[in-house]
Amino acid sequence: LKKNKFESLLKVSSMTSHMKSLKYLDMSNNLLHHDGAEVRCQWAESLTELDLSSNQLSDAVFECLPANVKKLSLQNNQISSVPRGMVELKSLEELNLASNRLADLPGCSGFTSLQFLNIEMNLILTPSADFFQSCPRVRELQAGHNPFKCSCELQAFIRLERQSGGKLFGWPAAYECEYPESLRGTQLKDFHLSLLACNTTLLLVTALLLTLVLVGVVAFLCIYLDVPWYVRMTWQWTQTKRRARHSRPGGLGNVLQFHAFVSYSERDSLWVKNELIPNLEKGEGCIQLCQHERNFIPGKSIVENIINCIEKSYKSIFVLSPNFVQSEWCHYELYFAHHKLFSENSSSLILILLEPIPPYLIPARYHKLKALMAKRTYLEWPKERSKHALFWANLRAAISINL
Repeated sequence: LKKNKFESLLKVSSMTSHMKSLKYLDMSNNLLHHDGAEVRCQWAESLTELDLSSNQLSDAVFECLPANVKKLSLQNNQISSVPRGMVELKSLEELNLASNRLADLPGCSGFTSLQFLNIEMNLILTPSADFFQSCPRVRELQAGHNPFKCSCELQAFIRLERQSGGKLFGWPAAYECEYPESLRGTQLKDFHLSLLACNTTLLLVTALLLTLVLVGVVAFLCIYLDVPWYVRMTWQWTQTKRRARHSRPGGLGNVLQFHAFVSYSERDSLWVKNELIPNLEKGEGCIQLCQHERNFIPGKSIVENIINCIEKSYKSIFVLSPNFVQSEWCHYELYFAHHKLFSENSSSLILILLEPIPPYLIPARYHKLKALMAKRTYLEWPKERSKHALFWANLRAAISINL
């Protein structure tokens, strides 16, 4: 009865109910539709093969199908999904749903005996990967010529093909990517994404671990190189400079008040008070030294006093010894003096080696001190008294300036 003008599927079913021996019926290329009705469709119980292709049937057609049908063709209709509350077709072995509007593979809850399914040329982007698990009896699935979207979700379907053992008809030629544009025409067998790209949990865990490792490495380097200390000192330096700029009338530059600022460890203070200060501040060519005990201004912070004294001094004398490298404040003074050396491009540092410093005693953050001792000439305090005069003469010559 194909290529006629039949319209009501309900009437067709009623018509066949009187045909006791009818096994095969072809109703293709008609105008059949079924909108659902309270009256149940009554088909001939003997009907096992039905062709309803190229009609105007929608999802409601599954409410009006012969219960004993084995081979059913619904090709080229307007079916968008297989409803869950449909009549069970327990005898159905072959189902053709090609050229419809289906967005996914149908389950087999209503087709417990299904063996062949054709779902080509629908609107399937990412088919369900559990199809063969829900349809264990299916021997052949035709799902080619769909607009597949090649993404992580499709990876499971591609793996399904490998596990199915050749149950996908037309593989691989009929299975090509449609989306995204860059992969159009690529066969699904040639489409691969890494496990990391498709597993969000794994990606997040990996990213988190990498972030933690990176933070750990940065933290270790910061602690090893004492970066927080340098950041804090630089901040205090800039704050002090800013305050000095605002408090200075007329924006005048610093006036030099001292020949040299002396930095030393408290444990070496006896040598500074008994040897250095008496020999430089007395006698001919008197040198004015800036010493923290007598020149620091009460009320100001220690750091601010250090910066001010270094800036008001032409030179900075550092009395180096094992005690020096163990002093926190000596490190501050060295840092700011070194900062001045680079900011003013001057030769303002004078190093006096009071006692030899074994390299292993110098902490890692004293890399500036190591660099200075490697590149700059330093004066060594001689143990022999006969050489003291030459030592003081050399030190005076290094400081000599008319303030």
